[in-house]
Amino acid sequence: MDAVTTATLTIRPLRDDGPLPLLVEPAAGTPSLIEALPEIRPLVERHLGVEGGLLFRGFALDGADAFRGFAAGFGHPLLTYEFGSTPRSKVTQGVYTSTEYPPHQHIPLHNEQAYTRDWPMKIWFYCQQAAPEGGETPIADSRAVYRAMPAELRDRFARRGLMYVRNTGNGLDVPWQQVFGTEDRGEVEAYCRGHGIDCEWKPDGELRTRQVCQGAIAHPVSGEMLWFNQAHLFHVSNLEPEVRSTLMELVDEPDLPRNVYYGDGSPIEDETLATVRAVLEANKISFPWQAGDVLMLDNMLTAHARAPFKGPRKVIVAMAEAHGLH
Repeated sequence: MDAVTTATLTIRPLRDDGPLPLLVEPAAGTPSLIEALPEIRPLVERHLGVEGGLLFRGFALDGADAFRGFAAGFGHPLLTYEFGSTPRSKVTQGVYTSTEYPPHQHIPLHNEQAYTRDWPMKIWFYCQQAAPEGGETPIADSRAVYRAMPAELRDRFARRGLMYVRNTGNGLDVPWQQVFGTEDRGEVEAYCRGHGIDCEWKPDGELRTRQVCQGAIAHPVSGEMLWFNQAHLFHVSNLEPEVRSTLMELVDEPDLPRNVYYGDGSPIEDETLATVRAVLEANKISFPWQAGDVLMLDNMLTAHARAPFKGPRKVIVAMAEAHGLH
């Protein structure tokens, strides 16, 4: 799309080679992002489901509570981070740190909570402090990723589905108390029953969960087919070879902290996941953060990642509009 200027906003693609993300800036001055909500809401309604993401830049936003107010201003309560797979800390109600992995690690492209059957439709990232080096939040169009996958591979994933297996409580991954936000086993079992998750307590106190989920899916509004899973993250091939070898010496394959299979429980080939990772990498869109930026994504249409970084970095996250398959 060409640049559009209203009385208060300027809207244009951030990049010359594609519409994702759309850059939204104030036409003049540094107005409050909260005060601009009446103009921003119809813009989001018109563009988020088409382009998949909007980057708000040049607005004033005063901290985590203001960010919460902005994200909550689109008509849906903010969500808690239930059945999470990565370490996060709560900043304020409905706002969390981005994944707390070490700075040198790369977090590959993924759609938030696509490893389960319940996920947020909308996700926001607020850059309070940009890293002096690296630390981008790359994104990718899930429609383009789906189209770029070899047809046989994407059809196989869509047809067979994926079974995610997690073993928590062994000290090798996020503990089950943090995954479910409770220390009550009864609450864990009730959550699993309500969300189509098979769970079992092992004699050593570990929790094993299994859930069969989508490999590809149609967007509930547009009907467009999307690549929507986290097989490349959960599969044991995602580990560095020496880490994988050491882990397999410590535990048997069924007891790995996390792994993924085809929906019938048969193994997914390493070379299949290598193809998936290559397609994701080829569709990656990256841009540097500026302090104060807010990135809003349709979580199904657009995947996100995290680049390694050096120095201080602070990006916080909010999610809303739960969607599920039950």
